[in-house]
Amino acid sequence: MVEPPALEEKAKRYGDMLERALEEVEIAAMRDSFLFRAGCDLLEMARAYHEDGIFFMGKNDLVNALVCFSYGHGFLDAGVRMGVLRAKSKTLFTL
Repeated sequence: MVEPPALEEKAKRYGDMLERALEEVEIAAMRDSFLFRAGCDLLEMARAYHEDGIFFMGKNDLVNALVCFSYGHGFLDAGVRMGVLRAKSKTLFTL
């Protein structure tokens, strides 16, 4: 199936956005708290989805790439909104 050009552009844009977001977040919770582990889990999931999205982009599976990038950003966004993660920039997150 040939994907429309807009889908490729959107998948690339979301991949870039997730990559920037991963660079801009850090765990906000204290290291010895339960929430620190939750922050680690959120970051791990976001990184895994980012890697999967890159894999799917390489296979030209743009739909699954976009899904992965969107889910990955969703994990980061949720973490920032809950206060488990801290964002250096507020432009990449829905605060």
